[in-house]
Amino acid sequence: MSRSLNAGSGTFGSTSTSLLERVKAQDPEAWGRFTRLYTPLLYSWCRRFELTGEDTADVLQEVFRAVHAGIERFRSDRPGDTFRGWLWTITKSKIRDHFRSRQGTPEAEGGTQAYQQLQDIPDSPPADDSSQAASPTGCLAHRALELMKVDFQEPTWQAFWKTAVEHRSPAEVAEELGMSVATVYQAKSRVLRRLRQELAGLDDG
Repeated sequence: MSRSLNAGSGTFGSTSTSLLERVKAQDPEAWGRFTRLYTPLLYSWCRRFELTGEDTADVLQEVFRAVHAGIERFRSDRPGDTFRGWLWTITKSKIRDHFRSRQGTPEAEGGTQAYQQLQDIPDSPPADDSSQAASPTGCLAHRALELMKVDFQEPTWQAFWKTAVEHRSPAEVAEELGMSVATVYQAKSRVLRRLRQELAGLDDG
C-alpha cells in the first residue's frame, strides 16, 4: 500500500512566513536559524582577507549585532537593492574596522599588511559566492535545507531529497519508498515551495 503525506513536524506551522519577515518581527527562533544559515557564508567572506579564526569570530559577532539592530530598515524596493548586498556592506564595514584597528601596530604584527588588506576589500560581494538561488544545489539553499529538515516528516523529506537532489526518477523513488508517483511529486513540490518561501528576500543578488 502506498503512503500518503501528512503534515510535517510541529515547527512547520510556525514557518509559514519567510525567514526574513520572522527575523524582522524579532522572532528568537527565526534569529537563531538566520545566524546558523548565514554563519558559513560570512565566515568564508572574512577568511578571504586572512583573518584568524579568533578575529573572524569577533567580526562575525559585530556583523550579527549590526544586522540585528538594523534589519528592520532593510529595503529591497529600489533598483539594485539585495539582501546579500546589504549584508556585504555591513560585513565589509566590520572587516575594515578590524584592519583599521591594526594599522597602528608594528609592521611585524601586521600594521602595513593591514593597510594593504584594507585597500583590497571590494565594494561588491565576492563574485564566486553567487549560487544563492532557491534551488536544492545552491549554496545558501543547501544550508537552508539542512535547517528545514526538521520541519518535515521523514518520508516527505526522503521523497524530495532523492528526486530533487539525487536526481532519481519519481517512479524509482515511489517504488523504493512505497508511495505513489503522485505522492512523490507532491513531496518534492511541498519542500521546494517551502524553500522558496523561507528564502524569500534573502536569495537574491
